[in-house]
Amino acid sequence: MLMSPPPTRGGEIPEITLEPFAGGFTSPVALVPFPTEKGSVLVADQVGVVSIVNSRKILRGQPFMSISDRMVELRQGFDERGLLGLALHPDYSENGRLFVYYSAPLREGAPADWDHTSRISEFRVKEDSALQVDPDSERVLLEFDQPYFNHNGGCIVFGPDGHLYIATGDGGNANGTGRGHSEIGNGQDLTHLLGKILRIDVDHGDPYAVPEDNPFSGEGVRREIWAMGMRNPWRITFDRGGDHALVAADIGQTLYEEVNVVERGGNYGWNLREGTIGFDPAKPGEPKADAPTRDLAGRPLLPPVLEYKNSNGFRNDPEAGGISITGGYIYRGEAIPELTGRYVFADWTMNWAVPRGIIYHAETNDGDSWTMGALPLDGSNQVQAYITAFGEDARGELYVLTNKFNGLMRREGRIYKLVVDRS
Repeated sequence: MLMSPPPTRGGEIPEITLEPFAGGFTSPVALVPFPTEKGSVLVADQVGVVSIVNSRKILRGQPFMSISDRMVELRQGFDERGLLGLALHPDYSENGRLFVYYSAPLREGAPADWDHTSRISEFRVKEDSALQVDPDSERVLLEFDQPYFNHNGGCIVFGPDGHLYIATGDGGNANGTGRGHSEIGNGQDLTHLLGKILRIDVDHGDPYAVPEDNPFSGEGVRREIWAMGMRNPWRITFDRGGDHALVAADIGQTLYEEVNVVERGGNYGWNLREGTIGFDPAKPGEPKADAPTRDLAGRPLLPPVLEYKNSNGFRNDPEAGGISITGGYIYRGEAIPELTGRYVFADWTMNWAVPRGIIYHAETNDGDSWTMGALPLDGSNQVQAYITAFGEDARGELYVLTNKFNGLMRREGRIYKLVVDRS
């Protein structure tokens, strides 16, 4: 079993400062470079707004984009729906195309007792303004219905191949069971898009094409699927250096949180396994004696490169690292060379009711088993906020996105930049 050491300072890693970058958000979930405004970034807020923050850390008053009127009505309390993903086309500077993943009201024809419809749409920037999206330019690429409000995934990223990768959750509820769940589990069912990493070509087809080298085919199989066996992948990213690995952080059920390096056609186990342990939906808190090694079709179940104990399942255990993983990036910036090649990620919080996020770093070891430790932060390993996501700017420097609350209330979401004081 791939066990992490207890959260400790990261050896030669210097003390990191979280430098205030921008505020005024509710629950920021994505930060991406804005290529047409040098030094600026775009920030997607879960409540349906995308904003511009310029190089002087100033939040532009007028939103770059707002789709809140197209989304399902969100709760003020805890909610996993909303604007969940933002990606700019690789040629955005020339074509002004951008893509979002958001939670729309349940579409016509969906089961009446289901919750909402996930939508991936393309928009374009206004022809007469590079600082605003044309709200009438929406082109819906892909929709799929969600039986519950939770486990939506929602991260979208362009890969080095120019294709769009989409992370989807298993449909929600718990244990991979309930309405809308396949008998074999949505993550294991290739006729469903839920519980997967998808890959589509947005430059061809109507409204998109499926790349010919996508790995799955057959009667009823959704060919958009690139990898399977996910529960709730909360942030996927490509390494901008090295071998450009696709890294997915997958939120566990009760016992383990995990990180996967995603391969073409890989099966990452849910809900046959949680991390590397066998999973029984009828007894989610009790690991099965024998963890399966292959799925029902005989494909190998690939282990995570990193897993750590969930604090809910291992109370008072010093190795427990939190209750919900938040995926990050393999660091390739220049300001903190000691982090180069390490995966920087977090746990949302150590306690549901208390904002106590922890930022971690993992030594990738150029192999299949990564080791982790807590990032030293100004004398403390905790952030007094819920850590919702990470962002990467054009230089490869990292930002941590936070929400002061575990719901969608007030505008106290803040973004910090990871820096080192070398004075």
